[in-house]
Amino acid sequence: QVHLVEFGGGLVQPGGSLRLSCVASETMFEMGWYRQVPGKKRELVATIIWSGDTNYAVSVEGRFTISRDNAKNRVDLQMNSLKPEDTAVYYCNAQDGRHPQDSWGQGTQVTVSS
Repeated sequence: QVHLVEFGGGLVQPGGSLRLSCVASETMFEMGWYRQVPGKKRELVATIIWSGDTNYAVSVEGRFTISRDNAKNRVDLQMNSLKPEDTAVYYCNAQDGRHPQDSWGQGTQVTVSS
């Protein structure tokens, strides 16, 4: 089983920035971030594959940047110009063809509020 450990999150004012990090116990082809608020489905925020190709939700494009360090099995999410609607629990996700199921981190709370 692949283990994902997340770092970062917290409380920030609107317009502020936060950085989330996630480290996997092994190399994974695709890593990314999803988020969820109570009563809603978990939604994609951003993903990045081994080659560096990225995919973003429309709502975060231009404000969030996902990056990865393959040597460290690490993915980062730099979140700028944060809005109250970005408030959610953020989950690290990892996928690889060698594993039949996605791997998920424990989740980290991001709260954007004045």
